[in-house]
Amino acid sequence: MSSVAQVEVLNTGTELLFGSVVNTHLSFLAKQLFPLGLRVQRQTTVPDSESIRDAIRESATRCDIILVTGGLGPTSDDITLEIVSELTGRPLMYDDSIFQKISERFKKRRLKMTDRTARQAYVPRGATVLPNDHGTAPGIYIPARNGVPHLFLFPGPPRELRPMFNTYAFPLLRSLAGNHDLHARTYRTTGMGESQVERMVGGRLLAIPGLELGYCARIGEVDVRIIGPRSAVDKAGELIEAELGPYILTTEEKELEDIIVELLTENGTTLATAESCTGGLLANRITDVPGSSLVFIEGSVTYSNDAKTRTLGVPRELLSSVGAVSEDVARVMADRALKRSGATYALSTTGIAGPGGGTDQKPVGTVFIGLASRGSRTVVEKEFFPIDRTSFKQICTHHALEMLRRKILGKS
Repeated sequence: MSSVAQVEVLNTGTELLFGSVVNTHLSFLAKQLFPLGLRVQRQTTVPDSESIRDAIRESATRCDIILVTGGLGPTSDDITLEIVSELTGRPLMYDDSIFQKISERFKKRRLKMTDRTARQAYVPRGATVLPNDHGTAPGIYIPARNGVPHLFLFPGPPRELRPMFNTYAFPLLRSLAGNHDLHARTYRTTGMGESQVERMVGGRLLAIPGLELGYCARIGEVDVRIIGPRSAVDKAGELIEAELGPYILTTEEKELEDIIVELLTENGTTLATAESCTGGLLANRITDVPGSSLVFIEGSVTYSNDAKTRTLGVPRELLSSVGAVSEDVARVMADRALKRSGATYALSTTGIAGPGGGTDQKPVGTVFIGLASRGSRTVVEKEFFPIDRTSFKQICTHHALEMLRRKILGKS
């Protein structure tokens, strides 16, 4: 098989359809397959039942490879192997080497094997076993035959599936995929809405032969995704960089906080935060990044007026005269955070997350974000984000980090 165009993923497991377990398999498998020139065309999720048989038969009519997850364990609801054995006409055969490996694992962990454990030592005749280095149920590869596509069977737990895929399935899939000229690039942008991004570049990108274009909007960001032959992707990339350059955050899988920590580290600078309406989310985003301890000095969550005065020294008279949600208070919070921490930069947030607490002058969604920095005038930006409480906190912190990014890069 010189090339494979169609790949489908079949996830089995009643727990996935109940919502009690989050299905992360598609994200992982799709990312691993793409460098091979393979793309997942469809994903199906079915319960642990005879519907697995129907799903495989349906997929077999339109694809070359089916990746099946789940249903390889020892319990009565693990029936994937039996169904595949029947569909492929390959009877299940006992493999003592698998049983011995399972036995050794139980012995090492001082666990008692049940009578049903031996079920996992049976594999379809002629199948290739994919060893499970992190569990008991082995994976299986069955070559295409008699109208049934190439089948890869994986255990359901991600901690078992992912290393099994990378170590044992990936080389087999690479041999099936052959040569390809399929490339992808994603430009993560900020500061513009999805429609504005499309208006600036969409028409000209769609005119590039062989290019597939897509957008993905998130809070504060828009991804521009381009897929196609190398020549098309390179041409599209030149256009995007020329038109959207100032708004591009990265072409890598990085979050804004990752970029901030990198910039602070590269410049030998530091950051402190003083938060009210964001409740510590700003500091949390920064400290989630490995290496942030080198650049993040401290964070204060001064939610009440008393805390603003006690911790940051915001004058009570100021709070009484203009209110906590104000430009003046945001400026003082940033200035005091900068002074008390000795950092290079300090960010502050004060606003009304809602759903209550708003007024005609300061409706729910109002926020003031301050940025103080050594040797520069403190700036405060007023924004209005009338959205749910959780999203409000997320977009406020995003805006604050973007303010800092522009300042470090000299774009503010």
